[in-house]
Amino acid sequence: MKMRLDRWLAALGEGSRSEVKDWIRGGAAAVNGRVIRDPACSFDPDRDVLSLRGKALDGRVTRHVMMHKPAGVLTAARDPKQRTVMDLLPEVYRGIGCMPVGRLDKDTTGLLVFTCDGELNHRLLSPGRHVDKRYRATVRGRLEEKDAEAFAAGLDLGDFTARGAELRILRAEAETSLAEMVITEGKFHQVKRMFDAVGHEVLQLHRCSFGPLELDPALEEGMWRELTDAELEALRKAAGMTEREDA
Repeated sequence: MKMRLDRWLAALGEGSRSEVKDWIRGGAAAVNGRVIRDPACSFDPDRDVLSLRGKALDGRVTRHVMMHKPAGVLTAARDPKQRTVMDLLPEVYRGIGCMPVGRLDKDTTGLLVFTCDGELNHRLLSPGRHVDKRYRATVRGRLEEKDAEAFAAGLDLGDFTARGAELRILRAEAETSLAEMVITEGKFHQVKRMFDAVGHEVLQLHRCSFGPLELDPALEEGMWRELTDAELEALRKAAGMTEREDA
């Protein structure tokens, strides 16, 4: 997909649209080693090489990220009062429209995926796609096999009935229990509401995986990195986006 040069530079956060137009007309921008003075000239950000004032820029406008979301941060594009996950990324990601795929509650930690690809985002969240999400939860009270059976059967949460989910009990004690669960939906507060429905309050919640992606153990809370080509390919496959379909 081609973009006007002024829009390209502005999307990368190099300046406002009017500022970059002036810089381009002044000969500050070059594409593929050639100075371009017309802001309206169009180029392919995925193929063409961009520089500004002699400095090479990372001109990609389609990027994909995994983050280890920390507790206490909102999953939102921006908020006037509270810190959001977008505040943990360089400003360029906001400029190119790299947004979270779904959301995690403010107090939930773990894997959060970002993409600039609107179609990929939509498909991964589609109820018909059934993309697995695996969580690890610390809950109040002793979990029992009957709880796992209730999860597997599906739970009536009032406004909707949650699909059957896998619940694996890792530790069961009188005060607290630890479990992993896999769901294929992503309703508001769904995991917490499912545990609440069987009488257990969630004390801590962490997302371990999203579809084929596992949270990179090297990422501490608040850290992020871009997806590898193999990870992106696996994610696109989970979304049903084949090369033939995209052609």
